[in-house]
Amino acid sequence: MSLKILPVLLFAAFLFTSCSHVYTPALYHQDIAYQPKPASFDSVKVANYVSAGLNLYSNTDLSDALTSGQLNLSRAYVFKGYNLSYGAFGVAGDYSNTGSKTSPDYFSDKFFGALGARASADLYVTSGRFDIRYIGFEAAYSHEFGSYADFRQSIQSSPNFDVDPRTNLFTLGLTSEVIFHNTGNSNFQNGIRGFLGTTFGRYDLDDSYLLNASSSSFLHKVFPKASYFIKIKNYFGTVEVGSEFFIRLGLQF
Repeated sequence: MSLKILPVLLFAAFLFTSCSHVYTPALYHQDIAYQPKPASFDSVKVANYVSAGLNLYSNTDLSDALTSGQLNLSRAYVFKGYNLSYGAFGVAGDYSNTGSKTSPDYFSDKFFGALGARASADLYVTSGRFDIRYIGFEAAYSHEFGSYADFRQSIQSSPNFDVDPRTNLFTLGLTSEVIFHNTGNSNFQNGIRGFLGTTFGRYDLDDSYLLNASSSSFLHKVFPKASYFIKIKNYFGTVEVGSEFFIRLGLQF
């Protein structure tokens, strides 16, 4: 008897989970990106940076796949004891729903785009070949548009889905970083940075999905990110991991 009941229970569980699909903004926890800055041992104290990157990640409940390309432009300064940076970015991507094709919310893909601005600053001390950027902040504002944003707006009142319909995000967090150059060659640099921050504003899932989630709602609000930076002469690259994999290549000028 139990073997006959088991398929029924599994089917019921499938129906239950299919009705609790979570849709969050395309750039939720994805708007922060490493901003290069001149180091104390660089010959230039003011620099511009342009880069392009590829971002691969999933949404809040890990059920869907998002792929996006990003273009970044920033300007940065190094002073005695502190750095500053600010810039703008644009994003274009695709949201793929990996749920059941029989679900009423199923779609193969939806376009999303975003425009935004970033700012960053940190305090540092120098020790030999190392700049220790011991404390800093990173901030980002973005506005999302496209068919995925329109889709979230259209289902936000549906009882079958957990939806955050926001299209404007503001994220702020603390950073800590170490950047250093090779022995005898200040044009070959490496850096490792940690970030811990949150996205401000009312999160529309607070009263529904997050309060009933099995994992801690704290981790849905405060998120970490680790970045690796490499620079050879005027060319640089970054790799970032958190809830995503983000790789960028760029030029300093």
